[in-house]
Amino acid sequence: MAILQSKTKPELEGIPPMLQRNGKATDTETLLARIAQLEAQVASKNTLKMKVSEKGALSIYGLQRFPITLYSEQWTRLLAAKEAIEAFIEANKDKLSTK
Repeated sequence: MAILQSKTKPELEGIPPMLQRNGKATDTETLLARIAQLEAQVASKNTLKMKVSEKGALSIYGLQRFPITLYSEQWTRLLAAKEAIEAFIEANKDKLSTK
């Protein structure tokens, strides 16, 4: 019984099948569009997103794995303490770790 072997074109030898060109002019355009899409995904991961939860709290996504969710009064108290928090961070900079 003969073993069937696929013959490759000489100009495609040594190129993995997934990288072989299929002769379409849109290959470059498709790849550039995919690159732009992936870059947009990376950029969107670095931005903060806000959402109102089912219970009416404000959830902020993008700081850590899970959202930070507080009610509006809690956010108001936290934002009012901004200067004290910044002073505390500055005073304890050597003890605090960064990510």
